Amino acid sequence: MRKYLPPLILFFLLLIGWQALALGINAAYILPTPIQVIQKLWELREPLFMVHLPATMSVTFIGLGISVVLGLALAIAMDMHEGIRRTLYPLVIASQTIPTTAIAPLFVLWFGYSIWSKVLVTVLMTFFPITITVYDGFQSTKREMEELMLSFNASKMDIFMKLKLPNALPYFFSAIKMAIPISIIGAAIGEWLGAQSGLGYFSKRMLTQLDGAGVFAPIVLLSAVAMLIVAIVGIIERIAIPWRKEL
Repeated sequence: MRKYLPPLILFFLLLIGWQALALGINAAYILPTPIQVIQKLWELREPLFMVHLPATMSVTFIGLGISVVLGLALAIAMDMHEGIRRTLYPLVIASQTIPTTAIAPLFVLWFGYSIWSKVLVTVLMTFFPITITVYDGFQSTKREMEELMLSFNASKMDIFMKLKLPNALPYFFSAIKMAIPISIIGAAIGEWLGAQSGLGYFSKRMLTQLDGAGVFAPIVLLSAVAMLIVAIVGIIERIAIPWRKEL
């Protein structure tokens, strides 16, 4: 309880500040109170939880899965071969200079309102942190350990599997925890710009109706889901790599 007390106190202070500010503005279509948002979540629980949340989570998990596979493949390739690193690294960096709000409408134009237009937005936003963070994990392996394994006639594959891969696991989990909120944001952006379902689409629809609580309700729901998924990944991380506290 001592560990969780400071964030809980800060959370409740922020809620109190939000409530006071909303009451001071006294315009729910601009800034609803937390109580109004919770009431709206309850009123709209069926479409939010049964229709729009599954749609957004489908985009998130598919996009994140593709990003993990793509990011790991790029990180391994760049670590294994210097020529590949020199070729791919600038392209990976350049991919992040593309404004998401500018390219997302093109995805909608190419793929329509199908799930893949939103998945591509999510992949574009999430594969970069996974690639770079895991690559840094491979590169952080101590050179002395590699030389020691080479002195025992270890192959490149032995060094990768027994030294570099375990060393990069903490970086991998950090990348996943960083990519989860970004993937949810990417899914919501894709739905905002063109979709027929999803929490981003629902928030945009509520905005056209000047329903402030309706706009905030899916945002609060997305934040809660993101925190829950990150917490689950943290539990898996502690089980998978118990030695991380020793690093």
